[in-house]
Amino acid sequence: MAIYQYRCAECGPFDVARPIGTAGAAEPCAGCGGEASRVFTAPHLARTSRPLARALHAQEAGAEEPAVVRRVPGARRGPAAPPADPRHALLPRP
Repeated sequence: MAIYQYRCAECGPFDVARPIGTAGAAEPCAGCGGEASRVFTAPHLARTSRPLARALHAQEAGAEEPAVVRRVPGARRGPAAPPADPRHALLPRP
């Protein structure tokens, strides 16, 4: 659903919700019943946050031209140490 704005000469501007592409050039005014002409306004655009914009840009850039690796990555570390919970000492060992 899109919100379209109309302006009545007597009552002023009002909004009408219609499916996209079905708004007419004129709409009857709910206040006085007169014909109101459609007002073309800028669409509502939402800005993305900077971290999200950076991530999306990096994703788009990496899709066509992957980053070149200049050195061999370091060795992988072993499994993480178990949490220091005293109940783990009571568990059976393999």
